[in-house]
Amino acid sequence: MKSLYTLFAALALLVSQQVFAQITIEITQGMDDPMPIAVVPMGGLKPAAGESIHNIVSNDLRSSGFFHSIPTADMLAFPNKLDDIYFRDWRLLGAAYLVIGNVYKDAEQYTLNYQLFDVLTQKQVFAKSVSGTPAQVRDMAHEVSDHVYEAITNIRGIFSTKMIYVEDMGVDAPDRYRLMRADIDGARDSILFSSSEPLMSPAWSPDMTQIAYVSFETSRPAIFRHNLITGKREQLTNFKGLNGAPAWSPDGQSLAFVLSKDGNPELYTLELASKKLTRVTHSRAIDTEPNWAPSGKSLIFTSNRGGSPQIYQIGLASGRVERLTFDGDYNARGRVSPDGRSIVMVHRENGVFHIAWQDIASGTMRVLTETWLDESPTIAPNGAMLLYATQHNKKGILAAVSMDAGLKFRLPSKKGDVREPAWSPFPTKP
Repeated sequence: MKSLYTLFAALALLVSQQVFAQITIEITQGMDDPMPIAVVPMGGLKPAAGESIHNIVSNDLRSSGFFHSIPTADMLAFPNKLDDIYFRDWRLLGAAYLVIGNVYKDAEQYTLNYQLFDVLTQKQVFAKSVSGTPAQVRDMAHEVSDHVYEAITNIRGIFSTKMIYVEDMGVDAPDRYRLMRADIDGARDSILFSSSEPLMSPAWSPDMTQIAYVSFETSRPAIFRHNLITGKREQLTNFKGLNGAPAWSPDGQSLAFVLSKDGNPELYTLELASKKLTRVTHSRAIDTEPNWAPSGKSLIFTSNRGGSPQIYQIGLASGRVERLTFDGDYNARGRVSPDGRSIVMVHRENGVFHIAWQDIASGTMRVLTETWLDESPTIAPNGAMLLYATQHNKKGILAAVSMDAGLKFRLPSKKGDVREPAWSPFPTKP
C-alpha cells in the first residue's frame, strides 16, 4: 500500500510541476544545516488533480532555505490525527517538526484542518484551519506554509505573495512584450497585458488591486495604471520626453515618477484623486528611479549630481537632499526595506553589476550576488529576501537571494526573456 501511495504522490508532484510552472525554482545555494520537517499527505478528500497540498507546502518550505522537507517516500506512516502519531518514528527520520491535516468539503468549499507538532517535545505548536473554493487550493496551501514558517522562524511567511514581471518573447508580434503575474513560486502565471511595444517598470499598489507601469504603445513612454479587479486601464501621463519609473506611495494615494517635460529628468508626485502634479527635485543632474520610504515622508532616488550615479534621499516637506551611498562609482535603482533601515541597489564592482545591501544608518554595504548584469532588485514584504533580474545561459531570468546572501535560487522561464520583477505586498483577506 505504501509503495502505491508513494507512486501516486510522485506522479502528483510531477503533474503539479508540469501543469503550473512556467517559471520554476532552482536552488543554487541553500542554508547550512536546514531544519528537517515532515509534511504528511493530507487525509480526507483529495482536491482537484495537480493540487497536492502537501507537495505545495513541502516545496514552499524547502524553497525558503530554512527547511529540509522529508520525502514522502521516506515516511514510515501517514498520520492525520494526534492519536496516529508515533513520535519515535519521526525522530528516527530526524524530523524536528511534523505537519498533518485533513481536508473536508462543505457545499462548494474545501476546509483544511491542520496541525504543527514539535517532534522533540511531542507537543502541538498550533492547530488551524483554512477554507477556500476548488480554485483556491493553492492559496490554502500557501497559507499553511506561511503559518508553519512564521511559527518556527518568527518571521512572517511570504508564500502567499505574488510577483509581476515583464516577459520579452523575442519575436516581432502583437504580444511580444507581456506583463505577467504569478505566484511567488512561479505557478499560476497569467498575462495581464501584452503589446508589440516595450513595457517597463511594473509596480504594485499597496492593496494589490492595481499596478502601474510604463508602456510605449502610444509611440512614446507613458505611465498607465491597471485595475487588476476590473481590468480597466488609465493613462496617467502623456508628457513629451521621459515618463517613467512609477512608484506607489505607502498609502496608495499618490505615485512618484520621473518626467523630463521641462528638459531634464526630475522627480514628480501625482495625487491620483485630484491629479495634482508636484515637482520634487530641482537639479541640473539626472534624477530618476524614485522609491518611497515606508513613512511616506521621503523618497530615495538615483542621481548623478555628484558626478556618478549614487543613491540620495529627499524629504518631501523640507526638500532636503542627503546622499546615502559612497562605496563604488555606481549605485542605482535603490529600494527601501520594509522597516526603512536599509536599502538594496544595483552596485557596480570591477565593471560588473551586482545587487548590494546597505544599512542606512551606518553605511555598511554587503554585496549579495556573484552573477553579472544583475538589475531591478525588489524586496519581499517580510524584508528577508529579494528578487532581481539577471542573465543565465545568455537568457534573461529572475533570481532571488536572502538578505544575508545565505540562500540563492534561480527562477528560469520556459518561454521568453524575463526582467523587471516586482514583489507584491502581503495579501489582505477580504
